[in-house]
Amino acid sequence: MTKSAKVGSIICEELITAAKHDHNILALTSDSRGSASLMPFASQLPDQLVEMGIAEQNSVTVGAGLAHSGKRPFVFSPAAFLTMRSIEQVKVDVTYSDTNVKLIGISGGNSYSVLGNTHHSLQDLAITRALPNLQVYMPADQWQTRGLMQYLAKSDHPAYVRIGKQALPDIYDDTNQAFRGPGKANIVVDNGNDVALVAAGETVQIAVEAANKLAKQGIHAKAVDLVSVKPLDTALLNQIADQVGLVTTIEEHTVYGGLGSAVAETLAIRGDTKIDIVGFPDEPAIAGSQAEVFEHYGIDAQNIATRVINCLDN
Repeated sequence: MTKSAKVGSIICEELITAAKHDHNILALTSDSRGSASLMPFASQLPDQLVEMGIAEQNSVTVGAGLAHSGKRPFVFSPAAFLTMRSIEQVKVDVTYSDTNVKLIGISGGNSYSVLGNTHHSLQDLAITRALPNLQVYMPADQWQTRGLMQYLAKSDHPAYVRIGKQALPDIYDDTNQAFRGPGKANIVVDNGNDVALVAAGETVQIAVEAANKLAKQGIHAKAVDLVSVKPLDTALLNQIADQVGLVTTIEEHTVYGGLGSAVAETLAIRGDTKIDIVGFPDEPAIAGSQAEVFEHYGIDAQNIATRVINCLDN
C-alpha cells in the first residue's frame, strides 16, 4: 500500500486506451466532465464524448439509444442523481432490455460531504442491485479499477460502478490479482478465523486497518474485498462462514439493502453465521467531512475493531 490514486483518473486513463482501439466506445457526461476526471478524454477524443448538460435522465436514455445503434456508451454522472433522478430510465431503457450501457456513478456515498443529503448516494446499492441484468461494482484501488475497466470495455452487459472522490491507497500489486471477473471477491488480509471484515470500494482500506488493529490485540481477522456487489461471490462467502465466528460488513451506505444486506441474504439461510452490519443508520446523514462523518457513525478502523471485540465477547 505504497501509492495512492484517484479512481476517476484511472477510469479516464483506461477509457482513453480502450476508446482509441474501439471507436464505438463513447463517454457521456451530464455537465460533469471535470468532476468525472474526463478532461483528458475530452481533449484527446472529442468526437467520442457527448456532453448532455445537466440532464441525467436524458444521458441514460441517449446512452441506451446509442447502445442499440452498436455503440458502447459509458454514462458518467454523480451517483446520487444517476441512481435517483434517472432510475426509471435505468430500469426501463437499460436493465429491462439488457442494454449494454455502463453507468459510472461518481462522487458516491458520502464523498460530497458538506453539500448534504441531496448529494449523498447512500441508497444506490439498494436500488441498483435490485434491478435485473445490472452488474454492480465498487473498486477499491487503482489496480482493481484498471482490471474492472478493461473488463467493462469488452463486456456486453450493463453495469453500475460506484466510485468516490478520495485518492485510494494501493491494496493490490497488479490488475490480475485485483479483479478476477464478475462475482469474484478477494481475501486481502488473512490473519486467522476469528472474524471476517467484508467491504467494497473505499471501505476496503478501513477493513484492512481494522484487521491490523485487531491483530495487535490477539484477534485474528480476515479482510475481504467483495468488489462485485452483484453478482456476489457466494461461494467464497460460504467458505469464509465455515471458518469464522463472526462476519462484520463495512459499507458507505445505509444499513438497509446494501452490501451488508447482500451478505446477510446469502448467509442467513445457513442459520449458523453471526453477522454484524456496519453502515449509515436510518436517518439523514450529519454534515461534515467524510472522515468526521465516518467516525461519527463508527465506520472507521478503531471503532470497528472495538465493535468486533464487543461482538465476539457477547
